[in-house]
Amino acid sequence: MISQPATVHLPRNCTFEAADWDLLARCWHPVALVRELEDKPLGVTLLDAPLVLYRAGGTIVIADDLCPHRGVPLSMGKGDGQTIACAYHGFRFGNGGKCVRVPAHPDSAIPSKLNLRTYPAVERYGLIWTCLNSNASVILPPMPHWDEPDYQQINCPWIDIAGFAGRQVEGFIDVAHFAFVHTETFAHPDNPIVPSYVPKMTHDGFEAEYRSTVSNFPIGHEDWEKPGFEWLRHFRVHAPFVATLEIHFPEDGRLVIMNAASPVSARKTRMFSPICRNFDKQIPLQAVYDFNRRIFEEDRALVEAQKPENLPLDPTLEAHVMADRSSIAYRRTLRAMGFSQFFTA
Repeated sequence: MISQPATVHLPRNCTFEAADWDLLARCWHPVALVRELEDKPLGVTLLDAPLVLYRAGGTIVIADDLCPHRGVPLSMGKGDGQTIACAYHGFRFGNGGKCVRVPAHPDSAIPSKLNLRTYPAVERYGLIWTCLNSNASVILPPMPHWDEPDYQQINCPWIDIAGFAGRQVEGFIDVAHFAFVHTETFAHPDNPIVPSYVPKMTHDGFEAEYRSTVSNFPIGHEDWEKPGFEWLRHFRVHAPFVATLEIHFPEDGRLVIMNAASPVSARKTRMFSPICRNFDKQIPLQAVYDFNRRIFEEDRALVEAQKPENLPLDPTLEAHVMADRSSIAYRRTLRAMGFSQFFTA
């Protein structure tokens, strides 16, 4: 069960059930790539809450995307790497969201009411993470091998999905869809069998090791069909919306993909995908971006078409087979965290 910080008011036009939103607001979520944030302010949305990100010297500030003077989004303004200025009246905000200048009255004291409401910002895996209702603890999911010197770190462009984050994560950890969804990228349409596997529950989710003959090389690669090689895929799920997949390639190659599904709303997900690997490091980054996007685009079409749109946590509401053990473990974890039986909007 998630700890209990102070209650936060729901954003306008909230698409989540109030209790589910309150639980999600206590979790850490990525909101942007570090490289996206330059001197100008950056507007993002998390859990239906509009936020503005800006640089104030060596720190990143995350605040409500609303000038407290007359309610104009600060993401419409300008920045200089130290402060941002509202586009309406030029009010300027600096480190910690403090209002540092009112151009109409440059010599007057600035009331504290003009300071921005801010949220914590943490840089990790090339992403900027935040929590809307933090209890001061920073709890980010681990990513295997990211900090090891032999591994290349890659930050793919994010992908927007018109679907619920829980459905997207469940699709990422699903092992029975390869032969039907990914036949243009890496999977073999004649290899649909799912060998037995058993998830092991952890404090914030579960792990599952899945062994099969389904290759992870791109179709057309010289080793795409590698007779006798057993592929090991090690999933680690960190509820509510982050999972990593470590794939064991031939010759001790390792590829780790993080699927960090940021809930923009209950009907929209921004999926971030940091990658690290210890092989093929000479391949141009754009080629990696393109292949990664092709795979997630194949998944996106299915996630956006699913009904119900959100994730039924009551196990009686959908049918299940043995290959769905990861899905069942994921839903069990969300129920244990206190989310509604029908995780709905």
